[in-house]
Amino acid sequence: MSASAHIGHTPVPLQFGHLSWLQLTNPFILATMTLKNVSFLALIGMLLLFILVAVDFLNTVEGVLRDIVPAAALLRPLIYMFATITVTVFYWVFNRSQG
Repeated sequence: MSASAHIGHTPVPLQFGHLSWLQLTNPFILATMTLKNVSFLALIGMLLLFILVAVDFLNTVEGVLRDIVPAAALLRPLIYMFATITVTVFYWVFNRSQG
């Protein structure tokens, strides 16, 4: 299955399931992105997300302690914290195994 897209004045063939479009638009990305670099970038993104989720969790806990937020509201931040910690640890272990 193929299609074509117009970038500028020349049609560029797009092949689904193949990286020809990405290679034509920026061939330097694939040359420098190794699995180690990609796993490190994913780890940095998850650490930033972990910080945001942790701040939200602490705000919710503070609201529960001050009786501003009902205690049932802790369920969503707890699930988000668990999921974020799990994926962050996975990316950390994966990044270390790529060394």
